[in-house]
Amino acid sequence: MTGMTRTSDGLDPRRRRILYRSWHRGTREMDLLLGPFVEAEVEGLDADQLDVLEHLMDAPDQELYAWFTGAKETPEGYDTPLFKRICAFHAAGS
Repeated sequence: MTGMTRTSDGLDPRRRRILYRSWHRGTREMDLLLGPFVEAEVEGLDADQLDVLEHLMDAPDQELYAWFTGAKETPEGYDTPLFKRICAFHAAGS
């Protein structure tokens, strides 16, 4: 996948913002880790999950990448069920 394939049509403003941010991280690696997951799942996430996702997306790209790749241990405040769900999404080849 090389970029966003879905539009933000039909999404509320918060989900539109999250979708945009997921594909415009600053590093291509993080775009490719977060973007496809958000495209596939953003409509089904509840408000609490969106809070967790926004918190995760506030972390610096270098840290996030290190956590996703296992190069660094994921801090307690970020090692959430949603973080694990994103990891599983990619492990499944989605």
